[in-house]
Amino acid sequence: MIGTGLLPAGAVVEQALALSHADEAIVIVTDVHEASLRWAGNSMTTNGSSVSRNWAVASIFRDGPNSARVGSVSSTSVASEDIEALVRASEDAARTAAPAKDAMPLLTPDTGTADDWAAAPGSTGIEVFTDLASDLSVGFDGADRLYGFAHHQIHTTWLGTSTGIRRRFVQPTGSVEINGKRGEGADLASAWVGVGTADFTDVDIPALLRELSRRLDWSKRRVDLPAGRYETLLPPSAVADLMIYMAWSMEGRGAQEGHTAFARAGGTRVGERLNDIALTLYSDPGAEGLEYRPFVATASSSETLSIFDNGLPARRVDWLREGVIESLVYPRATAAEFDATATLPAGNLLLTGGSGATLDDMIARTERGLLLTTLWYIREVDPATLLLTGLTRDGVYLVENGQVTAAVNNFRFNESPIDVLRRVTEAGATETTLPREWKDWFTRTAMPPLRIPDFHMSSVSQAT
Repeated sequence: MIGTGLLPAGAVVEQALALSHADEAIVIVTDVHEASLRWAGNSMTTNGSSVSRNWAVASIFRDGPNSARVGSVSSTSVASEDIEALVRASEDAARTAAPAKDAMPLLTPDTGTADDWAAAPGSTGIEVFTDLASDLSVGFDGADRLYGFAHHQIHTTWLGTSTGIRRRFVQPTGSVEINGKRGEGADLASAWVGVGTADFTDVDIPALLRELSRRLDWSKRRVDLPAGRYETLLPPSAVADLMIYMAWSMEGRGAQEGHTAFARAGGTRVGERLNDIALTLYSDPGAEGLEYRPFVATASSSETLSIFDNGLPARRVDWLREGVIESLVYPRATAAEFDATATLPAGNLLLTGGSGATLDDMIARTERGLLLTTLWYIREVDPATLLLTGLTRDGVYLVENGQVTAAVNNFRFNESPIDVLRRVTEAGATETTLPREWKDWFTRTAMPPLRIPDFHMSSVSQAT
C-alpha cells in the first residue's frame, strides 16, 4: 500500500535518469490500483482494494555500438531516498554482467515527451462493483448456489530512457467469473460463466445468470461416455485458451533453430496453409474494448522481448491470415540475425473469418456431438508438435439432433492448437470472451465458437 505523499512516477523516472552514471539508462515505473470482490454460497464474503508500485532501473555500459553489458534491478520501495541506491545497484550489476546477446542501439523518440507524462495514475476501488453486487443479490435469492470472483486492475506504466523516450499508458483489466452449483452428491451439477471487461459498465450479470441456469438445466439428465474422438463444439472461451498457448509458442528464434512446432526443414512454417476457411488470428493494440499498451516496456530480455527495444511501438500483427501462418515474434536483434521483421508478442488475440453463426446455431446443426464449456490444467506434452493435454471442466454436454440432451462426464484431452485449426470445419461469430485457464495472465480475447469433427478425448476424467 502506498500513501498520498508518494513521489509522482514521472518524477521517479527523471530523478533516476539524472542520477545515472551509465552510458545509457532505462527506467520503468508501474503503479497498480486493484479491487476485488468474492462471493460463496449466495453470500458476499470478502472485498478489498490496494495500491502498489513496481519500478526498475536498467543500466547499460557500451563496449561498442552493438556490444553492451546490462544490469537491471527492480524494487517495490516508494521512498524517494531509495532511488539512488537502486540506480547504483543496477550499475554494479551491469559492470559484472556478460555481454548481452541482444544488444542493439536504444531507440530515440519520434516525438517529444508524452502529453500525459505528469498525469496521475489510473485508479479503481470497490465502488466499481456497485451495480454488479446489486445484480448478483437477485441471483442469491435463487435455489442455485453461486460462487465467484470479480477483479479489477489499473496498471499505469511510465517509461523513460536516457535517449529521450517518454511514454505513459493506462491499462485497465477486469473480469467476472461465476460458478453455479445445483444438487448434492452424485446429482451435483456445476457450471461456469465468465466475462472480461475494462470498466464493468458492460457486464450484464442477469444475462450471465440466465446462461448459468440454462447450463445447469442441461445437467438434469446424465450420460457416461467413453474416451474417443468426438465431433465437438468449442465455445469462444475454450478456443481462447488454445490460441493463447499457441501465440506464446510463436518465437521466431525457436522456429528458426528447429525447436518449436513452427519450424520446418530449412526455415519456419510461415507461409504454410492450415485451413481453407479464411480464419485470421491477429493482435491489435487499438482493437476496441481490447486495447493494450502500444509500446515495449520491459526490464529484462527474453526470446520474445528485448530490453533494448523499450519504446518500440506495437502495431497490428496477423499471426494467421486467411488460413495461412503469417508471422512469428522477433525482437529487433533476432530479426536482424534472421533477416525478419521485428514483431512484438501478442497483447490481445482476435480470431475472425467465421460464418457469423452463434453457438446456438451450431448446436442446432449438430446431429450428435459434444459441447464443451471450458478447459483447464492445460500443459504441453510435445513442443515439436505443440501437443497439449488438459481437462474439461464445469459442463460437457451431449448434443443430439440439434438439441442439448444431457450432461456427460469430463475428459482429459490431447490436442495441438495448430492441428485444431487445421481440422476446423465451421467457425461461428467472433465475440469478446474470457479465457478460463489463462485469465490471470491474458484476458483480452475475441474468438468464435469452432466445430472440430474429431476432437481427441484421450481418457475419462473424474474432475467435476
